[in-house]
Amino acid sequence: MKFNTIIKSLVAGLILMGCGAAKTTTTQTTTPNPVIEKPAVTAPLMTAKKAKLTEQQLRTWPHADLMTDSLPGMSLQKAYQFIQNKQGRTVIVGVIDSGIDIEHEDLKNVLWTNEKEIPNNGKDDDRNGYVDDVHGWNFLGGNAGQAVPEQLEVARLVKAWKPKFEGKTEAEIDPKDKADFEEYNRLTALIKEKTENANKIIAQYAPVKEILEKSYKTIKEKLGDKPMTLASLNDLKFDDETLEKGRMIFMNAINQGSKPEDAITEINEYLNHYKNQVESQYNIDFNGRLTNDDPEDFNDKDYGNNLVIGSKEDEIHGTHVAGIILAERGNGIGIDGVATNAKLMAIRAVPDGDERDKDVALAIRYAVDNGAKVINMSFGKSHSPNAEWVFDAIKYAAKKDVLLVNAAGNDAADLDVTDTFPTDSKNKIDEISDNVITVGSITRQYNENLVSSFSNYGQKNVDIFAPGSEIYSTIPMNKYKYLQGTSMAAPEVAGVATLIRSYYPKLTASQVKHILMNSGTPYNAEVKLPRSKTERANFSNLSVSGRILNAYEALKMADEMSNK
Repeated sequence: MKFNTIIKSLVAGLILMGCGAAKTTTTQTTTPNPVIEKPAVTAPLMTAKKAKLTEQQLRTWPHADLMTDSLPGMSLQKAYQFIQNKQGRTVIVGVIDSGIDIEHEDLKNVLWTNEKEIPNNGKDDDRNGYVDDVHGWNFLGGNAGQAVPEQLEVARLVKAWKPKFEGKTEAEIDPKDKADFEEYNRLTALIKEKTENANKIIAQYAPVKEILEKSYKTIKEKLGDKPMTLASLNDLKFDDETLEKGRMIFMNAINQGSKPEDAITEINEYLNHYKNQVESQYNIDFNGRLTNDDPEDFNDKDYGNNLVIGSKEDEIHGTHVAGIILAERGNGIGIDGVATNAKLMAIRAVPDGDERDKDVALAIRYAVDNGAKVINMSFGKSHSPNAEWVFDAIKYAAKKDVLLVNAAGNDAADLDVTDTFPTDSKNKIDEISDNVITVGSITRQYNENLVSSFSNYGQKNVDIFAPGSEIYSTIPMNKYKYLQGTSMAAPEVAGVATLIRSYYPKLTASQVKHILMNSGTPYNAEVKLPRSKTERANFSNLSVSGRILNAYEALKMADEMSNK
């Protein structure tokens, strides 16, 4: 997930703070802050939509139609028109992620329920190895509402290698260990750099948090029942420099389409993000494992519990991902998910840090064994010491005809040369099976800015692109928010895959994968490479398919293939 903040507006507010009183500005509608077997119909290159979007258009742009809306969405309305007279089957979707708020107003009615399990009787009624797994399983353990901070894999590796390599020179290292020794030194330096950078950011922005909290309290007292708007804030003046700084930051936030409260929320999230880096993620001495298992022993499987929600205060990622796929359609509240006839199997296996290979492998197997036909995996990491466990789980899913939808990652990297896990290839060339589809992220700008600035790409190792920037979806406690990342693009694809598996159940996971890729909208033009100011590449060379997800064309192709 791309971490999304309004920090730029806060910085802008601080830059302006010495410039005297702010002038009244006009509120602008801006982008909200968030974190080939058969060619498809070739869409003409079009001009990116230039008109300002309404809030509803911003919230639903991934579902838009390129030809009618000038937005590179997935043509979802046309897709539903195509299947409106067809009968679909229920499809179970496994979402392997952080905690998922299964009590959310937009998710509670689409939950998978294990009918063979008697809720909360403390017994494994269906003898599947998981006690009271009514709506899924929590491989992270812990008590109800407990967050799970964890190390990144690089910290685990350095910790494991430290007794062997610390203080040694290359001349003292056995030749067979030299590759590990070099990686140990590289990762040790990386951890030092990341920790120093995080501490620097904390020192820089902790005072901003204090300014905002003090200013917000004082301004609310001054305004009384009056709302905090640009006009009301412009009428206020403070002799206290701190309060004046806060007022100007809030005005900048409002001018960018946010609420003053959002500024405080975002700065807290921003600081917590870097505090977690220092305290747990890059801390080689930290141990966040809450279960009593040995994470290095795959046969030690008796761990975890059925508390799939996790911490509603600290874990929003899983709920956001689940909503993109499965938020109840047509209920008049919140959002409509991509898929209908779908049931959510919640599997908590991703902590605030890097997921364990063992948890991922067992989570895939759990979803497969309990009937999931589509599994979404919006997570990833740079190292995978027990990758074979995950490879075996992927092949197991393939044997059971289950499609895995995998987020490409947010490092703006070429996956043909850069490692990221999980993956379906050991050498970046040959796939171990044909049931994994890896997804990159696009923006709503149908021009050279089409590829999200954070998205990974790869002509051989990313299969397709889908909307992933500024995506509006569910978060815990019946709320909704814009987030962005390939984590948001993957569930768009998982949703369309679920539709195909619902209405065309005879098609295999492999067939569904290739339908999604071959039916996508092509874009044969140059785009900016992620995080590059100068480099360009033809979009068609950034993935295997060179295409953008198109639900309507996918269902048409599925219909044709199914009827042959």
